[in-house]
Parts: sequence; C-alpha cells; structure tokens
Amino acid sequence: MRRFRLLPILLAVTLTVSIAMSGCRNKATRLDSGGSETTSAGWPDTLRVATLYSPLSYFIYRDQPMGYDYDLLTQLTKDKGMHLDLKVAPSLNRAVEMLDSGLVDLIAYEVPITAEYKDLVIPAGPENTTYQVLVQPKSDSLITDVTQLVGRDVYVENDSKYMARMQNLDSELGGGINIHAIDKDTLITEDLIEMVSEGKIPLTVVDSDIARINKTYYNDLDVTMQLSYPQRSAWGVSPSTPWLADSITSWSKMEKPRMARAALLKRYFELSKNSSTKPNEPETLTFKNGVISPYDALFRRYAKDISWDWRLLAAQGHAESRFNPEARSWAGARGIMQIMPKTAQAYGVSIDEIADNNTNIKTATNIIKSLNDMFKSRVPDPTERNKFILAAYNAGPAHILDAIALAKKYGKDPTKWDGNVAEAILMKTNPQYYNDPVVKYGYCRGRETYAYVNKVMDYYNQAKAKVPQ
Repeated sequence: MRRFRLLPILLAVTLTVSIAMSGCRNKATRLDSGGSETTSAGWPDTLRVATLYSPLSYFIYRDQPMGYDYDLLTQLTKDKGMHLDLKVAPSLNRAVEMLDSGLVDLIAYEVPITAEYKDLVIPAGPENTTYQVLVQPKSDSLITDVTQLVGRDVYVENDSKYMARMQNLDSELGGGINIHAIDKDTLITEDLIEMVSEGKIPLTVVDSDIARINKTYYNDLDVTMQLSYPQRSAWGVSPSTPWLADSITSWSKMEKPRMARAALLKRYFELSKNSSTKPNEPETLTFKNGVISPYDALFRRYAKDISWDWRLLAAQGHAESRFNPEARSWAGARGIMQIMPKTAQAYGVSIDEIADNNTNIKTATNIIKSLNDMFKSRVPDPTERNKFILAAYNAGPAHILDAIALAKKYGKDPTKWDGNVAEAILMKTNPQYYNDPVVKYGYCRGRETYAYVNKVMDYYNQAKAKVPQ
C-alpha cells in the first residue's frame, strides 16, 4: 500500500550505524595494520568512516543524505567499489578517538591541520582553506579594511573563536570596536547571519565556508572581507595507515574526482538555495477573477483524494515553486510541487514522469497521504496535523519526529505546531540540540521549515478570503 512508502525512505536514512549492507568480501584480501580487510589493490572492501552532522559535511534533507563531505565520500567509495560503513560522531574529538581506537578508518570531516591534531591525524584528500570573514550587507560603502571597524558594532558568539579574533583585532587597532557578545544558548552563527540580512544587527563574523553556504540563502550579503589568517583542513586518517592517506590524496587528484568536487563546491557554496523560481516572478498571489493558478483544476482534483481544501494545496504549490513547472532546486527537487527524484521513485514515478504537471501534483498528494498516516496518531487534530504535514514535506518527516521528541523533552506540547514543535524545529539548527540524545537525524535548517509553514498558511488564509471553495 502506498501510504506506508515513506517509512522505508525514513528508515533508509538511519545512517548512524551503517549505510551499506554487508556484502561478500573480495577473496584477494589482506589485513591492514588497523584490522580492516583490504583488496589486492590496497583499498578496503568496506570503508569505515566517521563524520559529524553539520550544514557543511552531512545532513538529511527531505529524507536524502546530503552534504559536501558526504557526497565526495560517496564518490570515493563508488569509484573504488567499496561498501560504506558510516558512523556519526557527536564531536570532532570523539571522531578522533574513534580513529585512534581503530573503530573507523577515515574521518570525512574538515579536520584542522594544526599542531593540536598533528600526532593524531594524517591529512587525506583535497585540502580546504578557510578564513574568518566579516558578514555585512551589500552596499556602496562596504568595509574593506579592518581600520574601518573602529566605531562599528560587531555581534559575535560569546566565548567563541570569533570573539577572540575580534578582541585581538580591537587590541591591535588600539580599541574602538564595539564588540557585542551573544549567548550561544540564545542565538548561534546562522541566526546572526540571518539577522544581518534582515537589518537587525549590522555586522557579524563567521568562518568563510559557513558564510558562503549562508550567502546562497541571503543574496543581499557580502562575505569577502577576510579578518584572519588562513586555516587549512582536510579529511583525516590514523598515523598507523599512511598508505590510506596517500591513496585518498592520489584519488582526489584524478580528473573524475576533481570534476566531482568542483560540481559539489558549486552546488553547496554557490548555487542559490532560492533558485527554484524564475526571476521577477511575483511573491504574492493576485487571485484575479477568483483564480489562484493555471493549475487550479489539478489542485481541485487531487485535493479530494486527501480531504484537503484545494486552496491549501494550491498555496503549497505557490510556496514550492510559484507554480513554475520548470522549477528545479539546488537539491534536485522538480516541478510545481518540488518532488525529489528519489522520493518520486519510491512512489513508482520516474524522473521524466515527474516533469508532467498532472503526475507532479498527484505524487505530491500521495506523499501528503503518507505523511498524514504517519502523524495521525501523534497529532489527533486534523487542522493542526496539516501544519506538521507541511513541515515534514519541506524538511522530511525524520526531522519533524526529532522536533516532536525535543518538544516533549523540553516541556512543549508535541501535538501543537505554533509555539511548540515549531520552536523545537528551530532548535535543530543548534549543535546543542541536534546532538541531543533524543535526536536521531541531526542537523536541520529549521528556520527554513519554520518559515515555510508560515508562508503556506499565509497564502492559504489569503486564498480563503478571496477565492471560493
């Protein structure tokens, strides 16, 4: 039955133990010094890897495992015919401990190349360089020199490396920078970047990789002003397996991996995350002559299958793509209802078929039907449940289940969205909470889901007031 098809997808992304089934081993194997079997070519049959949940390395988006390091790692294991055994560590120090104890062969996360890790980790693969940068609004009067920070207000996380850098810079300049320390329990780096975009604070400081990713959401920001010396980082292997570091580094220099890495850098650090719509398309609905969209007949037809007001389904379509059938997101979602290709396949729909407007909207309602079945017992009120369904459609049900668990733990009502589970989904942006023991699916860009539900409900309320049912 189709209504349970989302559950296998959800289970398939439970990668904290392993993302590959144990397969038959190559007969030509040997044991390396860490105990892993390796093929005659030197690569292990199964590559045991530690990573961390983060907006950069590894996360779950609409039930799809994603992330720069994860995708590059997947390319490596595919090219070398290896099984991948992926474990998620709660911290970099724990990942290093796992490497040192022989539990994993590789850390697929950006390990700083510093004296602190010199005796514990050998760098492997492509090297990345980051800086601390100033996040400021785009304007004709950009700050281009550190001396221009004198007299300016800069907001940074308290007791962070950013605060330390600003304090040192202030001392070097003889004082005058107004440094505002923000409690990490209240606001984190991503919050501060958003606040600069919204004009709530003038300036903040973050690492350049984090800044670049967030700039893809906030195109009104400038992140070119460097404030620190470069910091090098790379994946890491144990000092007991230098051959593995050499092998990974040699692989990374080959043409196919270099092209794959270039594509990943563009995908995660350059492509706008708001690019699913066409330029200059209206953000608001006009409702001219009682019409919401050119696809109202399809929304009316398929909304009946899920007992939804068709105007709510249409409002969701507007939030997803502004009714653009050619829309394609940075993550690969397609069409009016922005269906992910792997999700479509789970519902028996091919990538080519999902481009058809009728099929696209029909598949979306099948997904909604599955989500309704999933949340029915958890959220008894159908009107309230619709908000959970919208949130799960946007972020994937895994993150909403995590948010429900967080809501329960921290004294919020797990059956109510506004002010309760909606607040919990925001918590999943913060490492303190996405590494909480009750959370199973890690980092989520919760502010996107929070805003999405509000946007759909706002469009729906407008439609109810102006368009007859």
